[in-house]
Amino acid sequence: MAGMLTQAAIIEKLRQKEISLFTVFDFKRIFKIQKENTTYKILERLTKRGILKRLTKKKYLFTFSKTDDFQIANFLYFPSYISLESALSFYGIISQFPYQITSVTPKKTKIIKTLDKEFSYSHIKLELFFDYEKKEKFLIALPEKALFDYLYLCSKGLRNFEKDDFDLKMIDKKKFSSILKKTKQEKLMKLLKI
Repeated sequence: MAGMLTQAAIIEKLRQKEISLFTVFDFKRIFKIQKENTTYKILERLTKRGILKRLTKKKYLFTFSKTDDFQIANFLYFPSYISLESALSFYGIISQFPYQITSVTPKKTKIIKTLDKEFSYSHIKLELFFDYEKKEKFLIALPEKALFDYLYLCSKGLRNFEKDDFDLKMIDKKKFSSILKKTKQEKLMKLLKI
């Protein structure tokens, strides 16, 4: 199969299947390529021609497709969802647009630099990894959960909370307090009382 793989055929198939982000393994499977070496050679050739962009060692972006930063953020580090400053800005809870694309993950904290951008992933406990939804093509925290995640990191000394920077009209107080009850975060409760 690899011998018949023309540039046009690859572009056509990725477009047809609406694939914008994929791993080396995905590519090998989609195009039924047997050898790892052949896969890397094809990927290298397509990257040189600007058809693909290499995001990390084994992850690629098809440049002829529509993708946004939030979708890329979900793909780069799994599992994760958009939260913190990026989600708060998305919902209009904070006015400034963050420089990093921020997510939370039950895995370890990580920063990935690619496409001249910084994708930041903050660790939260696995039991706090909930209350997110799929919007368009990405996973994002609900407004109340984005605020909770932010305050949770504040309680750990990893963020600063300036009340004046937040427009809390969007926040459903009932939903927010039910998250607090569910998570039993003592430190956070104290912080909110202050």
